[in-house]
Amino acid sequence: MVTVPAIDRSSTTDRVAEALRAMLFTGELSPGEPLREVSLADAFQVARSTVREALQVLAGDGLVTRYPHRGVVVTELTGDDIAEIFGARLVLESAGVRAGSEGADLAPVAEALATYAAATAGSDQAEITHAHLEFHTSLVSLLGNARLVANADTLTGDLRLALASVERRRANARQQVADHRRLLRLMKTGDTDGALSELDRHLTAARASVHEQVRERDAVSPGS
Repeated sequence: MVTVPAIDRSSTTDRVAEALRAMLFTGELSPGEPLREVSLADAFQVARSTVREALQVLAGDGLVTRYPHRGVVVTELTGDDIAEIFGARLVLESAGVRAGSEGADLAPVAEALATYAAATAGSDQAEITHAHLEFHTSLVSLLGNARLVANADTLTGDLRLALASVERRRANARQQVADHRRLLRLMKTGDTDGALSELDRHLTAARASVHEQVRERDAVSPGS
């Protein structure tokens, strides 16, 4: 049998989408910022159609939004969006915490927390935010329901841009790790009420931070 070298099978569209995603998560592209196909095609040295397809991929992830007569812009969350997302997260993650406190295998949660703690030792904000959200998704995974995990991934994806900005400003990732360790300890000891209270406190604080970010954004550009 002939041995062939490994090749990169990702398409140009995938690579452009991934590059844009990285720019979003590092803050190089901000909520509400317009994304022009022509200028992006020039910057990436690709066809305009490739950029259009890449933007469609990001739109499917909820990271960009296409408006009539306005084009494509980086998605901006409204106050109502934030309330709905955090409300849905609380329902899903509370069910997972309850399952964990009542005997579900907590190893995946502990592993996700270790990954998050390791990420906070570095300076890659996109990696830190990703690991943080993966910890929360691991709580939902305790339910053993792939559809609920997919729903959790969608919700956290909607928040990824806002949370990255909040955590850059607050520089509190290590405190978040400490809070999550406390949550995991409560689950391990079977203290369901204590664990649910800790989760509620954490999500309430996170929701308030994202709300504040949106208020500051709208104060600067009320017409956006």
